[in-house]
Amino acid sequence: MAYPAPIEALVEAFQRFPGIGRRSAERLTFHVLRDPTARDLARAIDRAVSDATRCAVCSNVTEQDPCSICADDERDVTRLCVVEEPRHVETLERAGVFRGRYHVLMGALNPSDGTEGRHLSLQRLVARLDAPDLAEVILATDPDAEGEATALLVLEAIESKGVPGLVVTRLARGLPAGSAIEYMHRGVLEDALEGRRPVRRRPASPD
Repeated sequence: MAYPAPIEALVEAFQRFPGIGRRSAERLTFHVLRDPTARDLARAIDRAVSDATRCAVCSNVTEQDPCSICADDERDVTRLCVVEEPRHVETLERAGVFRGRYHVLMGALNPSDGTEGRHLSLQRLVARLDAPDLAEVILATDPDAEGEATALLVLEAIESKGVPGLVVTRLARGLPAGSAIEYMHRGVLEDALEGRRPVRRRPASPD
């Protein structure tokens, strides 16, 4: 027998989340129905959707535009750290290892799940390269296959701009291969930032 229409609608809503299949969606649905604070969750979701926006400068999630980091005159404007997701900004800020500014790509290059270069905030990043005090762009994408492909895509976009004197660096290889930035503790992140190195595209091999 099928679930009642409201229950089935909630199951299908959960299924739209990444990594959630039918069984997991059903478990989440019935957990919500048993939870006396479920309406608090509904209100929190509604508030997040209604009140959160994207910073017009860095693309991070924010309640105000520009976000508090972009609006902070005490941040180091000579360094720009490029990350995949807002959670990576939160991780670096919580660790307290970086005092520059950020640019959030809003994803990683992964054609298999439909994420292509046009889905990332690359054009907004390229426009920021005209900032007169900018000296370094740090590629802080995850050290996995998608992160490496994303870093190369960003590097190509930066090099196509041709900003004289701009240094592009990558986080040090001290980051465990295949890991994710948000799960790393302060010491690992600090070492990775201090050990970052200049990067450049390899010249195309002759045919």
